[in-house]
Amino acid sequence: MKTQVNALCAGLPKPFNGAEMSAIDKRPLPGPAAIRSFGIEGDMVADTVHHGGPDMAVHHYPRDHYAGWDAWLGGHDMLERPAAFGENIVAQGISESDVCIGDRFRLGSALLEISQPRKPCWKIEHHFGRKGMVARIIKQHNCGWYYRVIEEGAARPGDMLERVESGHEGWNVARVFAKLYDPTHKPDPTELGAMAALERLSVTLRDKLALQHGS
Repeated sequence: MKTQVNALCAGLPKPFNGAEMSAIDKRPLPGPAAIRSFGIEGDMVADTVHHGGPDMAVHHYPRDHYAGWDAWLGGHDMLERPAAFGENIVAQGISESDVCIGDRFRLGSALLEISQPRKPCWKIEHHFGRKGMVARIIKQHNCGWYYRVIEEGAARPGDMLERVESGHEGWNVARVFAKLYDPTHKPDPTELGAMAALERLSVTLRDKLALQHGS
């Protein structure tokens, strides 16, 4: 599996909601981008409690979802530019049902590994000025995901994002997201234990699932 990357994006924390800061407003980087263990060089997070760190170094949100959002929102100018959802990687042709936790992708000279789904929060709705977006993401499982960086390197727009190693078969991002956050897809004890044992799932989620499972 491979797809072409249209843009690599980064942003700095800015005033967002009163005293709140956010770096959700990201813009395309010109030329090559350095991909470090902490993420794309020049990109930062504002909320270090819920974002950032090695297991959430690089964010990917499929551009395939933009048309559906455009129809649901009745049009929105932010959807006309890259990184409307604060993603670092802008690409089409790969979605949550196509990739599994632990899948490894080569991007330029960097090696990335899918570590967890992205959990949506209120900042998406504030960013777009529209309520109901989080509920729609939870229902449709169009959440996006995070990569950890296995090998640092560099990439540029036009490079291919290519899967070079499969991860945890059967645990695609959409399924893991549904079990974690969709109340209509609550995991049974066997599924809880299986997810807690996914070695390439982020440490935070594995610990949370192990606690719930009692393992």
